[in-house]
Amino acid sequence: MGLLATLTGLRFLRFVIRVLLLLVAAVVVYLGVTAVQVYLTGRRYEPHAAGAIVVMGAAQYNGIPSPDLRSRLDEALLLWRQHYAPDIMVTGSKMPGDVYTEAQASFRYLVANGVPAQDIFEAGGRDSWTNLAEAAPTLLAHGDKVVLIATDPFHEDRSLAIATDVGLTPSPTPTQTSPIRGWSVVPFYAKETVGVALGRIIGFNRLSQLHAALG
Repeated sequence: MGLLATLTGLRFLRFVIRVLLLLVAAVVVYLGVTAVQVYLTGRRYEPHAAGAIVVMGAAQYNGIPSPDLRSRLDEALLLWRQHYAPDIMVTGSKMPGDVYTEAQASFRYLVANGVPAQDIFEAGGRDSWTNLAEAAPTLLAHGDKVVLIATDPFHEDRSLAIATDVGLTPSPTPTQTSPIRGWSVVPFYAKETVGVALGRIIGFNRLSQLHAALG
């Protein structure tokens, strides 16, 4: 009986190891496929007639857009000047102690560069999900369901997925002048790969809630 029990235990252990190896392999393949999709989406550039250009939020410093946010705004300006869309939606809230929100800093930048104030909408949001969830009602109320998403290439895939989730019809127009380039983009692509992979499984809204809960 002792030998039989040992053999049974070994078989069970081998079975468990096989299952674990299959799970690890599945996760690696899933992340690999997602990474390729995130990368390829960042290389797509598909401007066309739309209702609005949505600028995803990024850091601002006392009302002045960070280089990253400025590159996204410059892309929106280019598209607006080429008459791809009549409206621009800027997004983003503020950190504790800030005077301006990211959206307010973006608004000021666009106005200073010739965009009429009435052509700019503002929405808050602490992250990509809340940026777009807060922007969508205003856009849809103005009939701007079809939108162009101006953000960094590595951020485009997740932004498109979230925009679709909140009822918009988005197309990628990643900034061509992002200051994040070269090897420095690798951790950003890695982060986005994990974010997209998890968001597809649990929902991007739940991922946003989880991120907020973890601080």
